[in-house]
Parts: sequence; C-alpha cells; structure tokens
Amino acid sequence: MAAASRVSLVRPLRRIFAHVQDSRTHGCFYRNLSLGAPSWTAQQAAEAAGVVARRWKLFGAVCLQRLPVVSQKPTALEEQYSQLVHQLDLENSMYSDHELRLQEEAERMRRKKDDDNSDEEDSADRDIITAEDLEDIWEQRLKKVQLSLLGMFSEMNEEDLSSVDRCLSDSLVLLAKQRVGEEDLWLLPQQQWEAGETLRQTAERALATLPGANFKAVFLGNSPCGVYKYKFPKDIRTESCVGAKVFFFKALLSKESHSETQKGAFMWLRKKELSDHLRPAYLEQVKYFVFDL
Repeated sequence: MAAASRVSLVRPLRRIFAHVQDSRTHGCFYRNLSLGAPSWTAQQAAEAAGVVARRWKLFGAVCLQRLPVVSQKPTALEEQYSQLVHQLDLENSMYSDHELRLQEEAERMRRKKDDDNSDEEDSADRDIITAEDLEDIWEQRLKKVQLSLLGMFSEMNEEDLSSVDRCLSDSLVLLAKQRVGEEDLWLLPQQQWEAGETLRQTAERALATLPGANFKAVFLGNSPCGVYKYKFPKDIRTESCVGAKVFFFKALLSKESHSETQKGAFMWLRKKELSDHLRPAYLEQVKYFVFDL
C-alpha cells in the first residue's frame, strides 16, 4: 500500500518535469527574464538627472557651528567628585619643594622663639623673601587675573544674538536672514546650485557671499549631512518646477576667524534656541545634524 502511494506521487512530478523540458525544446512556453537593472547610457542618465533638476530647484546650504570655547560649569555631583579626587591625590602625594620650604621656615621660627641666639637674630634682620611672602605675591597676581577675566566676561552680552562671543560654554549655529518669495526668513546660509559646480561648492559659495561677513570655516566632508524638500505654493508652482531641495553641509568655524557680524543680519544660536526662529518642518531636518556639545 505504501509503495502504491509513493508511485502515485512520483508520476505527476515526472509529467511536470517532462512538460517543462518540452517547453524549453520548442521555446514557445517561456521567455527569458533579466534579473539585472536596465543598462542606461551616460546620456540617458544625464537627461534623467536634468529632468529632476528642472523639476526641483537645488540649493546648497552650510551648517556653520562655533564649538565651545570654555568648559561648562560642573554640576553639584561633578563638583563633589572633583573634590574627592583632589583630596585623595593630596593625601597620596609627596611634599613639593615649596611645602618643604614652608616646613623648614616654620621650624626655624619655632627654634628662634625657644632659643635667643645672636646668629639667628642677625640672619632674621636680613631682607629675605620667605615662602609665605611668595604665597602672598602669588595670591595678589591671581586676584588680578580673576578681576581681568571677570571684566572681560561681564562686557559680553549674552543677549546679543549677533555676537559670536556669546555663550562661550555652548555650541552655536549661524543663521542668516534670507529672502524667500515674499518674506524674510531665518535660515542656514544657502545658495541655488549652478551648473558646473558641486553641491559642496554651492555651500561654500553660500558662506562666502554672506554680506558683511568673512568667515573662515572647515568643511566636514564632501557629502551632505541632511536634506530638506518642500513644494512651492500652488499659485507659483509649475509643471517644470514643483519645489526645492536643500542639501546641508557641516562646517566648523575656524579659530583664526574674527569676522564681525552685522546686527540684524546674522544670529548665533544654541540648539535649544533654534525653535524660536526656524519653522517646524525645517527645524525637524536641521536638529538631526546640529552638535549639542
């Protein structure tokens, strides 16, 4: 019984294989299928890219950031840990030359009080700068430096958004006021792409052509870090151009750059301040590649 059931299963399979083999022989029941992508010529690829470029205006934009200049204030936990580490280092360390000198002078003063020796008195009358005198001199110098730094930081207006020297402990992003359609918007500096240049060159040109500014920046790579696509309003949208695509490139402000920015034309903002000046859809794309150090 088992052998009969096995034969009944094998026979249909043989018929199917025989039918497939016969169809291959006559070549009338199947067609060759290509699993690879269709081969485009360079001209066809260029034409396709041209169609896309015509339907979408391409822009190159630069996300220029100024990295923190000074360290941020430590938290309460970080301050406690720092004090603990300092105390452990102090307990496990050896005496420095200055500390040994302090001990020697303290011992000499103790012997002087206990024993009135003429030689000791003669040496005490000489003009000698003790270790304690040196500490007083160093303390006065430190106070002068602290006062000068306090005066320098007090002159910096944290509310002056056009100053690149604000919020020195945070990372800042440059925004520029640019004309888009019938309104002025705060955006990352951008320019429309021109034939013959790469998108990075377009972003570099967007930074170089800012009015009244001469920033020196270091671009981080040749590939965009983000893209923002939007459609034009229906009243100005055409079949040949439906919207714009903005490609963003990252750059860091050089330490040697000392360009003065015009008030009202530029803003240096922290990441948490961008939401007050950028539109939500635009901000949604920008926040992914903005450093928050």
